[in-house]
Amino acid sequence: MPFRLTKRDVKPLLTGLSVLVLLALLFYDSLLALPLLLPLLKPWLKQERERMETDRARQIGLRFKDAILSIAASQRAGYSVENAVAEAGKDMALLYGADSDICHELGIILQGLHHNRSMEEMLERFAARSGHPDIREFAEVFRIARRGGGNLPAVIADTATVIADRVECERQIRVMIAGKRLEARLMQFVPLFIIFYIGFTNPGFFDPLYHNLFGIAFMSVALGVYLAAYFMMERMVHIRL
Repeated sequence: MPFRLTKRDVKPLLTGLSVLVLLALLFYDSLLALPLLLPLLKPWLKQERERMETDRARQIGLRFKDAILSIAASQRAGYSVENAVAEAGKDMALLYGADSDICHELGIILQGLHHNRSMEEMLERFAARSGHPDIREFAEVFRIARRGGGNLPAVIADTATVIADRVECERQIRVMIAGKRLEARLMQFVPLFIIFYIGFTNPGFFDPLYHNLFGIAFMSVALGVYLAAYFMMERMVHIRL
């Protein structure tokens, strides 16, 4: 599948270009090296896309947890599933704002129900759009319970409790590894800071490594080692839960 730029790539693209300008100046002391570094934008944008998608899915998962807890509470109060979803939409609007992603998704579900779409179908579509495993699991459990004639309010309440416990466990794990991620971010920028600091405080120190064949080759190897360490560290701290 060809790599295509989207509107969401604008900010990471500008950030990536800024970093490439910095690398060109630090490692080659010339912006003429910038065109040779441009191919690095593709893996950078791919990494940023994956990070943003992971963050978006995590956020929608956290908010979905609150939504199904609201649905379960409405079900225990005697609401139908459809009315419970409507009430959950109102609760999420108070918690996250009417323009939040979870309110948008609940609105899509309600609109589908008003057009005689089944709740199972709308939940499965929501799960497909979100890509979140908890939402897929809930949609599957809901479909089985409704078609099997089970105790739907109890099933929704039990599933909501399980998902809420899992989300809380993931949150605690992320808190535990947050410090290590910060350490990794600092370590990634330490080599660049050292080069900048030495070059700034000792003008001419790196002149033998700039604008000559040996220096360009040496700094290219150093840049390659740095980039390999950077992407390897990114994989190490990027833990999928």
